[in-house]
Amino acid sequence: MGTVFNLKPLKRKAIPEALDKARHYRLLNEPIEAESICLDILELEQDHEQALITLVLALTDQFEHRLKYAFKQATAAVDRLGEPYDAAYYKGLVCERRAKVHLSRGGPGSGHVAFSWFRRAMELYEFALELRPESADPILRWNTCARIIARTPALREEPDDGREHFLE
Repeated sequence: MGTVFNLKPLKRKAIPEALDKARHYRLLNEPIEAESICLDILELEQDHEQALITLVLALTDQFEHRLKYAFKQATAAVDRLGEPYDAAYYKGLVCERRAKVHLSRGGPGSGHVAFSWFRRAMELYEFALELRPESADPILRWNTCARIIARTPALREEPDDGREHFLE
């Protein structure tokens, strides 16, 4: 088992600077650093919306290499967002980014899995748009998903073969 350290607490007045640094680390493609900073902020203010949003983005940046962990954490962070529009929009973003990972990994059935995640994302973007009709973001994301589906023949709904599928 690894060594455990007591983390050093961030000072409340340092939150704005820390949030800027988290955003900067995301731009530098260092999402683990951005995630850590957001967790430090959330230790002080557990419902800090911008820290939660940045955390979601930093976690989705890690989907390619840590899908299981990062997806679970991103979903939990989205569930903490207080604004219904933000919850719907960022849930959609999580689904869209998961779809892209399945698409890029390929393999048997990956087109069906990715298609399903893209469709979930599009439904969430539609809901976000209902909540905030003036927002361009859900429209832009929805259109991106639609274009990816349209130009990628492997992305299609899983055919219904008439068999019942049982989960054990």
